[in-house]
Amino acid sequence: MSSTLYIVSTPIGNYDDITLRALNVLKEVDFIICEEFKEGNRLLRYYGLDKPLEALNEHNEARDAEVTVDRIRSGADAALISDAGTPVFADPGAKLVHAALKKGVKVVPVPGASSILSALVVCDFDIGSFHYAGFLPRKKDERVQALNRLSSLGCVCVIMEAPYRFKPLIEDCLAAFGHNRRAVVAVDMTTPKEKVIRGTLGEINKNFAVAPFKAEFVMVIDGPKKN
Repeated sequence: MSSTLYIVSTPIGNYDDITLRALNVLKEVDFIICEEFKEGNRLLRYYGLDKPLEALNEHNEARDAEVTVDRIRSGADAALISDAGTPVFADPGAKLVHAALKKGVKVVPVPGASSILSALVVCDFDIGSFHYAGFLPRKKDERVQALNRLSSLGCVCVIMEAPYRFKPLIEDCLAAFGHNRRAVVAVDMTTPKEKVIRGTLGEINKNFAVAPFKAEFVMVIDGPKKN
């Protein structure tokens, strides 16, 4: 009985991007904790895996994390996956990891695909240091305040957002950072529809007006120009 919780990264779009280690872990664990059954089942079917699934997401994590950890602690091995990419980071799982560590369960990362890192490495900015802002507040006034704080940091900023909120986000970014601040919007990374939009925030806003998209994206905003 090893009682281990594996944090397993899965592809963000291209199923070839899973690691051999991730596949081996998914084959060997007693059960898999997924964000949604639909996506979890789709992933397992693609790789020909048959494992019990348990859903843990924003709706039930606070309630069920302790029960899941007790099951692992009793002698089971489990893998936590998200719908895509690296779990916990911008996805559910933090409460599960906290409960596991609190109860002495071993937590092991199995690294792999990340939309955030994929976007950063193609942006051509100085990414020696950057600020991950994650998902911003939905209310406009709170989002504007958050962006104003980000604009004062003086470093590269990474922002996540839902596809249908791209337009209000870019408009608020223009107000906070100015039209001339360089940025990159990485859309549907690793998929056949992958697109990397580069330019100033003003140029990207015009690009969106001509060719709007409704897809998963990561926005990377460059730091201010140094004199």
